[in-house]
Amino acid sequence: MIDAEKRKAVYLLHENGMGVRELARRLGLSRGAVRDIIKGKGERKNINRKDQKQVDPVLLSKLYADCDGYVERIHDKLKEEHSVEVGYSTLTRLVREMGLGSSPKPRASLVPDEPGAEMQHDTSPYKLKLAGQVTPVVGASLYLRYSKMRYVKFYPNFDRYRMKCFFYEALMHFGFCAPVCIIDNTSLAILRGSGANAVMVPEMISFAKQYGFKWRAHAIRHSDRKGGVESGFWYIETNFFPGRTFSSFEDLNRQAFDWATQRIVLKPHAKSKLIPAQLFEFEKGYLQRLPPYVAPPVAEHFRDTDKYGYAAFEGNYFWVPGEGRGQVKCLRLPSKIRIIKNREVVAEYDLPQWGVKNERIKPPGVPDIRPNNCKAPTGAEERRLKALGPEVEIYLAEIKKWPESSIKKYQVIRQLFRLSQKLHPDLFLKTIKRAMEYGVTDMETIERIAIYQLHDSSFTAERAFDDPPESDLYPELDVSELPDLSKYDECDDSNEQSGGDGQGT
Repeated sequence: MIDAEKRKAVYLLHENGMGVRELARRLGLSRGAVRDIIKGKGERKNINRKDQKQVDPVLLSKLYADCDGYVERIHDKLKEEHSVEVGYSTLTRLVREMGLGSSPKPRASLVPDEPGAEMQHDTSPYKLKLAGQVTPVVGASLYLRYSKMRYVKFYPNFDRYRMKCFFYEALMHFGFCAPVCIIDNTSLAILRGSGANAVMVPEMISFAKQYGFKWRAHAIRHSDRKGGVESGFWYIETNFFPGRTFSSFEDLNRQAFDWATQRIVLKPHAKSKLIPAQLFEFEKGYLQRLPPYVAPPVAEHFRDTDKYGYAAFEGNYFWVPGEGRGQVKCLRLPSKIRIIKNREVVAEYDLPQWGVKNERIKPPGVPDIRPNNCKAPTGAEERRLKALGPEVEIYLAEIKKWPESSIKKYQVIRQLFRLSQKLHPDLFLKTIKRAMEYGVTDMETIERIAIYQLHDSSFTAERAFDDPPESDLYPELDVSELPDLSKYDECDDSNEQSGGDGQGT
């Protein structure tokens, strides 16, 4: 594009007698361009294209906010959800003209690749909204450097066993493996040292051997050595997260799998314009094909069986068949748990979804008896306490801010509920107000406050002490388990049949 100043100079020099050939040579323009400028008297013609694409500014502003300003994701949503076909360069121009923001961060430069030479792995922490709640997650990515194929999955945390599970799933999906995997200096794979001097953990060396690859760590502060997987995390932030909502970890990983294995593999690469899926078909001839069968990763854990027949594992309780109690071996598989007792597999269960805790997992027909170390939920107590007044709801909200691992939090809630059953509602509310005023959470102190309020001559109850009204806030008694009295009915039946009066002699 020729700027306005140069156009004016061409026209003025031509008016002063300089020829077209001389103007083109001195100003580095073609003769045709010089003639067009002279014909237009140095002014640029405004050409109105009939096929010019237009995007509703209101819609574009909304999508810009939903997608956190990432134009590539806006381009996808316009095409898929609003049937608006517009070029990417046109869309970026419209965004600039509307003053919606600056251009995205530039991509890292890439070095020449060789087919089948290596793959790259790394992780990155994120904070996402899962079911409306901000949750920290760890994203893991495996990247085939030449073909640009990716496999992405998210975890609540990432340890050595989950690293094995991730590689198992990713490589089984590809069906092929590169001979070298570039990683950073993570302690999950490195025993000591760093970079070229790193000594790998024997367990991870044995794991990689069954797939046919070796670990190789890059030098410290040289993360550009695995720039392909690093830029992939930026691509996740700019193209996968914006404009999407996730209801759970399962939903997050389901969408991530579809995005990584069905969408971006068919999308031309930004610079080379090559499609990863087509490059992968070519690269297969240089990669190592996986063996016909590879055993999934297994982790051994030993657990004691409680008196109810349950073994605790990862926050849940699994039924152990048999009459004897004692220690059992739990084999952790990617999606299952096997319970071994006396060298025999006595049970196998599907692992619950991430975030599920304190569940009793058992076969049908097993009595539903709560293990002695299983935490009882406090939802019913909280509902009945909140119904007493807004002051109690505020007080409970402060207690709920305590760490999730704090056992005292649930103890205080249950003790508050028991105290509310002993006191008049007005006395209980006045006690909670005083406790909030002084920041008191100790139950003994709260009880002393209640006694003080009771003896205070200024205290008067403003309402009768009636039973709570029936509503959705008061479901059928679920704050504690009711005792089983059926054995007493059997005793009455046996006494009637024998003609006894049920009294001892």
